[in-house]
Amino acid sequence: MVTTHNLGYPRIGSRRELKFALEAYWRGEKDLDMLTHTGEVLRAQNWQKQAALDLVPVGDFSFYDHVLDTSVMVSNLPARAQQTASTPWQAYFLAARGRDAASDNEQHCRHNVAAAEMTKWFDTNYHYLVPEFSEATRFEANAELLLSQLAEACAQGHNAKPVILGPVSYLWLGKSKDNTDKLALLDDLVACYAQILDQLANAGVEWVQIDEPVLVTELDAQWTHALNQAYFSLSKSPVKTLLTTYFGPLRDNLQLACELPVSGLHLDAVNAADEINKVVDWLPSTKVLSLGIINGRNIWRSHLTEILDRIEPIHQRLQDRLWIAPSCSLLHVPIDLQLEQKLDPEIKFWLAFADQKLDELSIIASALNHGRDSVAEALADNARAISSRQQSSRVNNLAVKQRCEQLEPVLAERQSPYAARADIQQQKLKLPAFPTTTIGSFPQTADIRRTRKLYRDGAIDFAEYQQDMHREINLAIKFQEQLDLDVLVHGEAERNDMVEYFGSQLDGYAFSELGWVQSYGSRCVKPPIIFGDIQRPKTMTVDWIRYAQSLTQRPVKGMLTGPVTMLNWSFVRDDQPRSETCLQLALAIRDEVLDLEKAGTQIIQIDEAALREGLPLRRSDWQSYLDWAVFSFKLSANGVRDETQIHTHMCYSEFNDIIEAIAAMDADVITIETSRSDMELLDVFRDFEYPNAIGPGVYDIHSPNTPEVSQIIDLMTLAAQRIPNERLWINPDCGLKTRRWEEVHPALAAMVEAAKSCRQQLVKAA
Repeated sequence: MVTTHNLGYPRIGSRRELKFALEAYWRGEKDLDMLTHTGEVLRAQNWQKQAALDLVPVGDFSFYDHVLDTSVMVSNLPARAQQTASTPWQAYFLAARGRDAASDNEQHCRHNVAAAEMTKWFDTNYHYLVPEFSEATRFEANAELLLSQLAEACAQGHNAKPVILGPVSYLWLGKSKDNTDKLALLDDLVACYAQILDQLANAGVEWVQIDEPVLVTELDAQWTHALNQAYFSLSKSPVKTLLTTYFGPLRDNLQLACELPVSGLHLDAVNAADEINKVVDWLPSTKVLSLGIINGRNIWRSHLTEILDRIEPIHQRLQDRLWIAPSCSLLHVPIDLQLEQKLDPEIKFWLAFADQKLDELSIIASALNHGRDSVAEALADNARAISSRQQSSRVNNLAVKQRCEQLEPVLAERQSPYAARADIQQQKLKLPAFPTTTIGSFPQTADIRRTRKLYRDGAIDFAEYQQDMHREINLAIKFQEQLDLDVLVHGEAERNDMVEYFGSQLDGYAFSELGWVQSYGSRCVKPPIIFGDIQRPKTMTVDWIRYAQSLTQRPVKGMLTGPVTMLNWSFVRDDQPRSETCLQLALAIRDEVLDLEKAGTQIIQIDEAALREGLPLRRSDWQSYLDWAVFSFKLSANGVRDETQIHTHMCYSEFNDIIEAIAAMDADVITIETSRSDMELLDVFRDFEYPNAIGPGVYDIHSPNTPEVSQIIDLMTLAAQRIPNERLWINPDCGLKTRRWEEVHPALAAMVEAAKSCRQQLVKAA
């Protein structure tokens, strides 16, 4: 009989219960007991939904981030958080956010602790808290939280399989703060893991899932040796270990993965379909093979008949040694399609969210164990859905495809090189040294959200909605003028999300009501669904930007989301190459850019926050992606005249290793996250002369901490050592929609004061 299991389930709750509980706790409206009770309720609901599985994951739930939970499990929270906190939970949230709940509402935060660096989890839009290491790092087992959740699951009658992040991936994901060799810490860390596995064995656990996604990346000899060393040591544990890989193929790590001394191996059979038979051949007969046959990263229904055709022979060969599961944790997809009441019925028929993916897994298991006739009706329904999507006239648009085919490469190039454009732009804009701006969004207040909902529900007409949005834009413009910012934004009050807002105005997109996915902590996103060819029927932002510009003599940026980010932050159709879909998005954004320019917009920002996120996990695959991603951005941006200044923005990823591709985008100004990572990005400019202007983010908007003027000056002084003063801008790390006005005002005031101080220092130096 085939064994069914799951690698992980969404944590946030079908109606974002965890988000609201966390934010109430941080505001001081809920105590810790109420927060932990919410966690207990959600875990019980999640396990019950997975009760039909042979093994239910435990330890996949987190109050903020599973990598941060691993840091707790091995006693490796940043020292600054532990030294400041009076309780373990306070230390946890200080590491995550830089401030504890009790101080969130204080005007002067008494716990102004720097949060841990946050970056993308491999090639997903999930953000993890980066572990920190130093020569003084020592690990100690602290598995109480995992053990308590295990006891909960067992008490509720579930056959539990604890889930932990593997020791090698944990080291690989972290950063040394003093240039200590991370692998020098391996022995101590593995000894800590061995203690944890012993504790799980003593609690009656048979199987433990150990995630080592690092195995789908390019590893040098030191890291492959580390894997051998770690798992040889852990093989002495009395529990059975399922080594779990996902997000890609194993390639040159395939033999290593098969030969590591573990009890079983999980292969992402969606992204590594070509490796299934190789693994079946290589894997010793004593080991279990788990195949991730259901896509855990996208929302299209699986082609169940094709899956059965592929794995029935494997099941016949392996029998009880075959396990099946989703390809990765279902953390990356929405929870339940059945909650969607307004989604287009035809498109809904093509989709599967987390709960439906578990249903698909059950159908496959029944077909393998009892024959296809036992699930004939379910298979027939699945076949109808697959056929419906393939034959739908709504998916393909001949005019869009012809436009893409007729593109000339010259359309992606600016008229003049940057140096010439910069002179023309400065003559027109007359900006001071170290010009100040923000990334685009301002706080999304309850009034703003209420107005949008009333309009969405038809309770108010467009005229009233427009009046309310104009009032918010007016307030944003006056606020920025009072602060004396140099380049203004309209605040984006009309936008619910930087991708959904644009997608809702493009052909080829569909939208869910409750399709929320965790991005980090309490931050959730609702990715749009690209089901067909993309085109822009009409302008999307011109009227709002034109109105904002009418209120001030200072330049107001037109704010757009770039094609690569639109692609990477959507659920993308899987019936054509991603590069082709991105090209369609680029043309739609290009049309909007040109209309903004015609309307008199002097500065246009095209955000590409997710450019690096889409980077393949192996460096050998990078160039192909970067070629079409950079071309798509340039196609969207470069139809403008020289005097129109193009900005882009990127955040919360490692950019040093693709800096040449970023330079090739040829944006006049790039604003980029650097503060939470202590300006590490600037190190790359020792060897690479970035040709255009850059605004390194000077304070972390994801923390409620108010930046000190001196801190901002120090960061800009550091930046000026790498970038000429005349090409430096001053800005926050990211947009401000998630912050409160009482946080935004002092932070931006400090930023403007720091900019003026930098200008004075520049004059003195001259």
